[in-house]
Amino acid sequence: MRRTAPGVGTGTLTDSPPPGAAAAESAPEPVATTAQRLRTEFPFELPRGYVDESGTVHRDGVMRLATARDELVPLRDMRVQENPAYLSVVLLGRVITRLGTLPLVHDGVVENMFASDLAFLQDFYRQINAEGHTRAGVTCPHCEQPFEVELGGSRLGES
Repeated sequence: MRRTAPGVGTGTLTDSPPPGAAAAESAPEPVATTAQRLRTEFPFELPRGYVDESGTVHRDGVMRLATARDELVPLRDMRVQENPAYLSVVLLGRVITRLGTLPLVHDGVVENMFASDLAFLQDFYRQINAEGHTRAGVTCPHCEQPFEVELGGSRLGES
């Protein structure tokens, strides 16, 4: 608060807000808009598609953001402990929430996918969970033009 000296203004000592304070006090609190909400699910389309037991091909799916638990629980799985490459299969089985008309997606579904679809899902997982942090801006040492490079490449579940 700013105090005014006698003889200035009303002639008495008063408390008055600093300039701009009234505007700040009356400004409404920001409200989260639709654009500010956290997006947690992401649609995808497999390059080839998962073929179920009846021969139906499932290509359209949804993957959710991974939690810390999603990345930790598979580490206790015996299959992952025996073969660390199995980590991505178990992890993807946890975060894929829908695939075509399948009633349930689990690691058994993921392990029976074509290798190209598995590679696609591993890259997709990295993209949605890294929130764009797998790219870095660099400058060409020869022409000095700026461009971005992809820093990804680690296996799923490894930071």
